[in-house]
Amino acid sequence: MKVGIAFLVAGYVLSQFYRACLAVLAPTLGAEIGATPGDLAVSLGLWYAAFALMQMPVGAALDRIGPRYTVSLLLGIGGAGGAAAFAMANGPWGVHIAMALIGAGCAPVLMGGYYIFARMYAPAMFGTLAGAMIGFGSLGNLAGAAPLAWVIEAAGWRQTLWGLAAITLAVALAVARFTRDPERIAHAPGAGGSLLDLLRIPGLWAILPLMSINYAAAAGLRGVWAGPYLTQIYSADTTAIGKATLVMGLAMVAGNFLYGPADRLIGSHKRVVLGGNLALAAIVATLWLAPDAGLGQATALMAAAGFFGASFPAIMAHGRSFFPNHMVGRGVTLLNMFSIGGVGIMQFASRPVYEAALAAGSQTSAFSTLFLFFLVPLLAGLAIYVFARDRGGASY
Repeated sequence: MKVGIAFLVAGYVLSQFYRACLAVLAPTLGAEIGATPGDLAVSLGLWYAAFALMQMPVGAALDRIGPRYTVSLLLGIGGAGGAAAFAMANGPWGVHIAMALIGAGCAPVLMGGYYIFARMYAPAMFGTLAGAMIGFGSLGNLAGAAPLAWVIEAAGWRQTLWGLAAITLAVALAVARFTRDPERIAHAPGAGGSLLDLLRIPGLWAILPLMSINYAAAAGLRGVWAGPYLTQIYSADTTAIGKATLVMGLAMVAGNFLYGPADRLIGSHKRVVLGGNLALAAIVATLWLAPDAGLGQATALMAAAGFFGASFPAIMAHGRSFFPNHMVGRGVTLLNMFSIGGVGIMQFASRPVYEAALAAGSQTSAFSTLFLFFLVPLLAGLAIYVFARDRGGASY
């Protein structure tokens, strides 16, 4: 099982890489196939939309089939196939289609790991293991920064994507070979298990709005907008963008590792999530008020947004505390659907927001408006989360 989990983590490294690579690819794709920053925002939005739409089918498959074949088949067909389609893209639509395929292929990887953690480890360990998987997986975030820029310059972007297709297929095959499914749970006839049954759990309703928005600002910056922001405001080249996004990626790794065990140390899911997201809101507000205060400050603020925006495992642990065992697969994928779906919607909407602000003013005012666009829903999610019921951080 440890070897199987290692390959699930490798699959999640690829998932993080694919959602982060467009920021570094942006100048090259713009020059070679005419993909604008707005086009790439749509492509990333399609990645998240496909990922989100697959969550409930993935959850049902995890509960009924198990993670072994659910992950390996989707990652092999969608992930590797999408990377190959990306390598052959000749325009923005080619990138759109490729990213949608990759999003569907990556959809079960993290949840496959979470399903195993929830079923085979003590409840008190869930947040720590969930954060560790994202933390190790965030190596893909790092690989999608400066290292990707170096490989593109050395080998070309199409050759790079062909190589990624081969790596993704190899990981999918290894998951099929080494992952073992937890023993299935037989639940009593009439026991709930549908989406409506999940939504009838009252403790979730104060959690879902923040789950939908907590990652949007960090994902949007790291995935797409960091490149255009640093290019347009600070005239940064591909190497400078790679370095800045590498710093942000490292901060996201650190955030995931620290958020994971924090609920056990503090004894509360809610206090950890609330404090971290209040700090994130203050950071995004600073970017809104001073988007052109200097490259160093911009890099530091993006890194801080990545660190405090890594609260996903802590919110997931809070939501997990409400699920019965026979609904774990569908429960964690429901939460993930809200998270990824929220990010996807925000990415789709970020393009017209940015373009409308740019048409009405300068590049600086356009990015200021973009940061405000990420800030307002975050504050709304926090206002609702204040009323969430805390199940503690040690056990449930």
